[in-house]
Amino acid sequence: MIFDNQYEQQRIEKSNRLKESGFNPYPQNIPKGMQIADFLNEYAYVSSQEDRRDTTKEVTLQGRIKFLRLMGKAAFVKIEDESGIVQLYVARDNLPEGFYNDVFKKLIEVGDIVSVTGYPFVTKTEELSLHVSDLKLASKAIKPLPEKFHGLTDKELRYRQRYLDLIMNSEVKESFIVRSRIVSILRRFFEEKGFLEVETPMMHPIAGGANARPFITHHNALDIDRYLRIAPELYLKRLIVGGFEAVFEINRNFRNEGMDQTHNPEFTMLEYYWAYHNFEDLMQLTEEMFDRLLAELNLPKKLPYGDLEIDFSTPFRRIKWEDALVEIAGVDRKVLRNAKALEDFLSQNGISVEAGLSVAKLQEEIFDEMIEPKLINPTFLTHYPIDISPLARRNDEDPQIADRFEFFIAGAEIANGFNELNDPLDQYERFRAQVENKAKGDDEAHEMDEDYIHALGYGMAPTAGEGIGIDRLTMILTNNHSIRDVILFPAMKPLPKKENIDNQERKEENE
Repeated sequence: MIFDNQYEQQRIEKSNRLKESGFNPYPQNIPKGMQIADFLNEYAYVSSQEDRRDTTKEVTLQGRIKFLRLMGKAAFVKIEDESGIVQLYVARDNLPEGFYNDVFKKLIEVGDIVSVTGYPFVTKTEELSLHVSDLKLASKAIKPLPEKFHGLTDKELRYRQRYLDLIMNSEVKESFIVRSRIVSILRRFFEEKGFLEVETPMMHPIAGGANARPFITHHNALDIDRYLRIAPELYLKRLIVGGFEAVFEINRNFRNEGMDQTHNPEFTMLEYYWAYHNFEDLMQLTEEMFDRLLAELNLPKKLPYGDLEIDFSTPFRRIKWEDALVEIAGVDRKVLRNAKALEDFLSQNGISVEAGLSVAKLQEEIFDEMIEPKLINPTFLTHYPIDISPLARRNDEDPQIADRFEFFIAGAEIANGFNELNDPLDQYERFRAQVENKAKGDDEAHEMDEDYIHALGYGMAPTAGEGIGIDRLTMILTNNHSIRDVILFPAMKPLPKKENIDNQERKEENE
């Protein structure tokens, strides 16, 4: 049985005794009362009244019992709803005869959800509370909450049982409220700029839109494989071909890759495409977006992030790719496009790489190891090598450079944007190069998307597009340092067979 320890069995027994006494431990039709935060705000005036109470008001609240202290004929209780926590005063003589001694004291406990009615008053310790005249059980908890009132500490248990994490750690709940607000603000921001929100397929016939390994599934009716989307890019650009001039999508992407502090196999992206605009316009729009986010979230321009302080004052820093290699990593500008010299530079700095990498790939190794971690304040890195930008437009002055930027905060990539390649012949050649790379064993290279080439053949207006990582953005704005802290149900390695959730809970309680 799943509820097999002694504490759970005791609670099941109490639930059965409630039923025998005529009380349903899981009733329905309990009307929602006032939010606790609204109660605390609306009745704050009571503390200034002479008798410190307002018996003319009748208030109903609901919440989970987080604390219960019995004192003979009365009890102090704290309940919590999604908006806050409040103290209750529960006295025997204010409840129906026998209810306090036979039901409340014996059968109701921490973790249960209750509905209470009473009047506001202020205790001798100056705490606005509810003097309870009616108490109903809304849901009986079979599993006891952890003993630690301050919350869980075991990170893995928190991620595996997010519901328990949310019950015990109010700051976790606040991070997810902020995340929801971020998405809402971004949606309104783009709609007000004239963008149309769209939805594109999650299952693709060909993996594409970014260099990454896909998840593969099978469509039984058609007897064909499908790929969970790596990115919506190629479908969104098909819409630009079709005549839409400004589109965006907020949705999930899936990449069959490793997991770490900034990577989860499924993650949320905002991706948008804007006809008759270029990547310079996108950088300006990104700055406007951050100004809007900080204003609506009531955040200052300078935010803490761990031991760092991040300055969001606009305009943000902009630096070209090759300039960063010279100024930040210390590469001699004369050898920037010399493969042998770059290999020597990497070796001298203790960075080992596989043999035969292209100049762009060698530069990318230098960037990953020596530049990206140093990009703390918001920074646009621009003019990437074309060899690592397969969907970006070539720069008119230097065909080896892409009209592209990536956006970094606190040493992590937050966004990627560029002028879109709308030359179908050039795109075909780049896809063909990817096919060759795939044949050579590159797991992240993809097959030829002939339909997308056909679409470009009808003509796509000059367009720029950008993808923004919602999870990483939320990490920065909520001062969280693992992507698992901003994804409600992150991917987790399965527990060994000898392990189970109950064992994890007991370990947490014993620590």
